[in-house]
Amino acid sequence: MGLTPMMLQYFEIKERYKDCIVFFRLGDFYEMFFDDAKTASKELELVLTGRDCGLEERAPMCGIPFHASANYISRLVQKGYKVAICEQVQDPSEAKGIVKRDVIKVITPGTYIDPSNDECSNTYLMSITESDGEFGLAISDISTGEFKTTSFKESINTLEDEIAKISPKEIIVFNEISDYLNKSLESLSGILISKKDYKANDIKIESMFENYKETDISSLSNSKISAIKLLLSYIKDTQKCNLSNINFLDVYEIINFMTIDSSSRRNLELTENIHEKTKKGSLLWVLDNTSTTMGGRALRKWIEEPLISKDEIDDRLNGVDELYKNISLNEDIRASLKDIYDIERIVGKIANGSVNAKDLISLKNSLTKVPAIKNFISSTTSTILKKYYDNLDPLLELTSLLEKSIKDDPSISLKEGNIIKDTYSKDIDELRIAKTNGKEWIASLENSERDITGIKSLKVGYNKVFGYYIEIRKANYDSIPEGRYIRKQTLSNSERYITQELKEMEDKILGAEEKLINLEYKLFLEIRCIVEKHIPKLKNTARTLSNIDVLSTLAKVALENNYVKPTLNSDGIINIVDGRHPVVEKVIGLGEFISNDSLLNRNNDRLLLITGPNMAGKSTYMRQVALITLMAQIGSFVPAKAANISLCDKIFTRIGASDDLAGGKSTFMVEMWEVSNILNNATSKSLVLLDEVGRGTSTYDGLSIAWAVIEYISKNKDLQCNTLFATHYHELTKLEGQIEGVKNYSVAVKEMNDSIIFLRKIIEGGADQSYGIEVAKLAGLPEAVINRAKDILNNLENVDQNNLNTNKELFEKEIIDSPKSQTPDIQMDFESLEKENLLNEILNINILELTPMSAMNELYSLINKVKALK
Repeated sequence: MGLTPMMLQYFEIKERYKDCIVFFRLGDFYEMFFDDAKTASKELELVLTGRDCGLEERAPMCGIPFHASANYISRLVQKGYKVAICEQVQDPSEAKGIVKRDVIKVITPGTYIDPSNDECSNTYLMSITESDGEFGLAISDISTGEFKTTSFKESINTLEDEIAKISPKEIIVFNEISDYLNKSLESLSGILISKKDYKANDIKIESMFENYKETDISSLSNSKISAIKLLLSYIKDTQKCNLSNINFLDVYEIINFMTIDSSSRRNLELTENIHEKTKKGSLLWVLDNTSTTMGGRALRKWIEEPLISKDEIDDRLNGVDELYKNISLNEDIRASLKDIYDIERIVGKIANGSVNAKDLISLKNSLTKVPAIKNFISSTTSTILKKYYDNLDPLLELTSLLEKSIKDDPSISLKEGNIIKDTYSKDIDELRIAKTNGKEWIASLENSERDITGIKSLKVGYNKVFGYYIEIRKANYDSIPEGRYIRKQTLSNSERYITQELKEMEDKILGAEEKLINLEYKLFLEIRCIVEKHIPKLKNTARTLSNIDVLSTLAKVALENNYVKPTLNSDGIINIVDGRHPVVEKVIGLGEFISNDSLLNRNNDRLLLITGPNMAGKSTYMRQVALITLMAQIGSFVPAKAANISLCDKIFTRIGASDDLAGGKSTFMVEMWEVSNILNNATSKSLVLLDEVGRGTSTYDGLSIAWAVIEYISKNKDLQCNTLFATHYHELTKLEGQIEGVKNYSVAVKEMNDSIIFLRKIIEGGADQSYGIEVAKLAGLPEAVINRAKDILNNLENVDQNNLNTNKELFEKEIIDSPKSQTPDIQMDFESLEKENLLNEILNINILELTPMSAMNELYSLINKVKALK
């Protein structure tokens, strides 16, 4: 036995698409066979059946209705599968034998746009290549036509940071890549890695991008060119259509934007919160009051790519400021923007041939709002808004064409007619008259036949199988005039008839209707072709509208949340007056957040050492400084009374604890890896946030590491960057005055009735205790546990001093042997700390409240502590 012709055809196609689940069209179903069927039945919860295929065993098979395929495709793609759509590509009437079939599109995680997803995010596809010691990257969202490229010296850390920023759904690489790149890609989660062996020499980059000619292409590095060709080849092979919306190449360098590594993006919760991975609770959630989905995507990009050019940032700030001060102007702009659809994605549909008439009406309605927006910003004075005014093209001729040609409420399907307006085409008008007159004749036929026959229940009907007919019930058969009707169909309780005249009118009506549908479809394609020629202008207008939307929303958010315009400097000074955390403030309500000042100076107080108990607000304070800095550099107003922000090239954070068990790393190992990354990549212009460095190991190991990190940041002349360093190691507070640039701050706490109240206020000076037991009490630990903890703490503070002395001697030796500071009269060691604690304890004794016995016990305890210090 051999395979059937249909199964031979299937295997030939499957051989070319081994990495895909092939949706093989048979009639009204997409069928899957063999391993594809087993996978799909499991993932989609479909019944697995079988089909005779010419082999001894039946082929495993499952299927879905083709008209319901969108949901199934979405589920497969979200699980990381690729789906190859195989359709008939030959008219069955012309086929000799089996109808020819082929794959018309491959849908992958990086090329699929799920309409149920958040439209304010991009679906990015990325290619990575290696050449001449560089990584080359190309990135595209085929739904919007965005296409950009960059390259940089081969560095896995830099590559991972860029991947975290772009957040692609799919990455394309060559089959042959270096081991260390392969290892890095294997560690990524939630991203499909597609390996291909492309020979992309036939891709002509200069013919794709209108802004890059052959001479411009030759100036690009080999790694960029290789990445561009790889990505274009992949898009061409999967989409199998001419994507004319990919016509602009954006070449960027990563040094033109602030660097934020993946850990810092997660800790700062820029576009999603750290727990549920949703937008709510992120900086994007606070700032996103955009009126259009295009503006929402643009705002996300601004947040993900803060600028480092003072001139560009000032341009944005001045644009926001102008709209902030002119509330009525901004509200007028926002009112017009709200009626604008997603032009970028409509253009994407035009380019790939999937646009329908309703999409073109949405485009027309959007373009009708552009003249008003252009008029609103015509009198603005800020450089950026004047530039946007110049870039806005209302495309009046295109708007006029769509107004004259497409019906305001057209059919969704292009093969059902009801698309083209009356008067646009003389031929269409004539066919519509013929169709209408015929249907009017049919409608009058029922009444005339009832009068002739006297049968009041006679009716004229229609179905697709038998066409128009006259239906008479069984009870009225005797009243039928002899020879008047021709029997067409017999039913259980009635007969259906036709007349010669009715048949002729049916042919005329259906002929007119078929011609009308075909003509409307033909004219629609002509209109679509005209619109496609305007894609470059449409993309430019869409991009300009999205940027206006971002400026508008930043002005509105600033006004509603009492934000202030920051000033920028290059002097290493961060001076924030009454700063607030934008996200926490929105959650708890305006006016409820306790504001704090922040003053860092790279040339003076560059490392703020912050002490205080857990839950007192140290991490919130540090994050708000980072977020205010980042907001300023995207061109946003900031939550403060005043802010003077030093331009920052990188933000690093080491906040929170997390295990990487799958990678074999403990909490402490992850912490040390993150600290290592910071110390190796930060510069003097960076902002560094370090929270509880060293807490994942023993007290003295952790203290030693924290101390050494502070020294490295403060004394390394290539670093010495602005740093916020939160710690529970109160011994480190002695570093103020001993290491240049270290300044002590703490979170104010009020003690009341054996408990504490967090005041959320950052004050100068270090904290003298951790209040750990008090925090545990606030958390609701049983009273018995709290009391026992106090007893244990008291015992630990009073006994086993000899063992403690051994450790103290080691640290004292380290202090004595370390280089002398600029203030040698201040000597930090653990003996002096113990003496200071002892003096404080004696000073706090209230003799009048002591009984004779408690006084004896207190004296005995003090004597033991003094002996331990000898």
